[in-house]
Amino acid sequence: MDGNKIIARSLAQQGVQYAFGIVGIPVIDLAMALQLEGIKYIGFRNEQAACYAAQAIGYITRKPAVCLTVSGPGLLHVIGGMSNAQSNCWPVIVIGGSSDQAQERLGAFQECFQVESSRLHCKMSARPPNLSSIPRFVADAVKLSTYGRPGAVYLDFPGDLLNATVSEEDTDWIPSIPEPPSTMASPCQVAKAVKLILAAEKPLFIIGKGAAYAKAEDPIRNIVNQTNIPFLPTPMGKGVVSDLHRCCVGPARSLALQKADVVVLFGARLNWMLHFGRLPRFNPDVKVIQIDISPEEFHSSLPTAVALHGDLRTVSKQLEEELVKTGHVFKDSSLWWMSLKEKVCQNREVNQRSAEDTEEPLNYYAVFHCIQETLPKNCMIISEGANTMDIGRTVFMNELPRHRLDAGTFGTMGVGFGYAIAAALWCRDNSPRKRVVCIEGDSAFGFSAMEVETMSRYKLPVIIIVVNNNGIYAGLDHGLFHDLADGSDPAITLPPTSLTPGCRYEKMAEMYGGKGYVCKSIKELRSAVENALKETSKPTIINVFISPVAQRKAQDFDWLTRAKM
Repeated sequence: MDGNKIIARSLAQQGVQYAFGIVGIPVIDLAMALQLEGIKYIGFRNEQAACYAAQAIGYITRKPAVCLTVSGPGLLHVIGGMSNAQSNCWPVIVIGGSSDQAQERLGAFQECFQVESSRLHCKMSARPPNLSSIPRFVADAVKLSTYGRPGAVYLDFPGDLLNATVSEEDTDWIPSIPEPPSTMASPCQVAKAVKLILAAEKPLFIIGKGAAYAKAEDPIRNIVNQTNIPFLPTPMGKGVVSDLHRCCVGPARSLALQKADVVVLFGARLNWMLHFGRLPRFNPDVKVIQIDISPEEFHSSLPTAVALHGDLRTVSKQLEEELVKTGHVFKDSSLWWMSLKEKVCQNREVNQRSAEDTEEPLNYYAVFHCIQETLPKNCMIISEGANTMDIGRTVFMNELPRHRLDAGTFGTMGVGFGYAIAAALWCRDNSPRKRVVCIEGDSAFGFSAMEVETMSRYKLPVIIIVVNNNGIYAGLDHGLFHDLADGSDPAITLPPTSLTPGCRYEKMAEMYGGKGYVCKSIKELRSAVENALKETSKPTIINVFISPVAQRKAQDFDWLTRAKM
């Protein structure tokens, strides 16, 4: 057996089902070996997008997928994806081919210190010393990517190791690594948390994507139903408890964060996305109950009142059992609930007025409201782009967990098409009637636009909707753009945020025989979405022109609040 076959068989024995990447020297034979072992290989146009796809599979399934890359530049292109996986705490295994060991430090083809380059961006970066040790390194990669706080791992395989051979009997095969153990929190700490929740006058649950990854939706839903305590989902925590649940206070986010006296973090971290838990966005006297698999996360930005260390699903069950015993129900008549409901109604009315304004050029709210009404229930929504993502989060309702993927903790633009391809593959294999909808700002669309060919090649009917405002955050209309660009040096006169007005992105669909639609009205948009839903084997691109100066509703705080450090 050569190194390629040993790697492929080891991955298959560990339950790996998907690999994404770009082949070249020295990993072409490895990609073929993966397919011979029944691992599905999806060839991308850019390594970074391939890494985004592999980690999205890890998030959706809790099982790592492989990102396969060539040596040197190929591996370096993947490092952005590895950092994204580390930041989001999603498992992924990156496998990089590298130059022959015998040629190291001689200026070999694409020679690069790949193990060292990857080390800062993953949980493990290693090169097996010989063929017989490969199964052990693969098993370690699976274990380390999923045990504890999930993340990225990197395995390096020189070309001469891939092509070397050894007898099957001399290979140390490793049994399949079991799922991560479920650890419980200290019962004393759970009792302390329950006591604090019962005493709270303004309690709030914050549900993060860690809860979605942990598949903790059942106990968390039971806790919310039992206690009637308001909850706030983070962007990818949406759907752990339905956005339509009576206790969801997403539209009153600022008020809920600012006034809550006890906050329970279910798989969320007090990082920039939650303003570090500090003034002016949080109550200075707030008491935080935090559930986390990683004890290092406790007391990171402010003191943790109760630290519940353990597997989130298991600890949530512990909390559920203890809260059910108390019979505690937080009353709708409380001042806290009344103030939150009033704010929810006020903000929904503001959004609704914007949604009803269908004057052309369109605004974000009208576009998203039309899409939400036209799509079937429980689509998987992939979203990226500044205003496109932020406003879309408030309009698109998620009723199921792991059905919204976006820029995440690292705030990464360019993830959309990789995520969408992974989601579409998962849907085809597990829920064939479910649709994947990728809603992109026009800037975000450009990061990985050629991956629409990848979608077409693998017959993935992703619906791509480009919300086109001619720029990053805001753009220019045709007249002003040409006034600034014509007769002058556009590198001096055009704003850095501007993109080509009226760019016909939908025409990219023609390169693979698909259909593209350009829309300027709600009627055209609704018709385009309905037609796209009829397509079952190719991606569809819908290019929606909106006002270049369309914005979200007025905010109480800047989106990136500089907390008082």
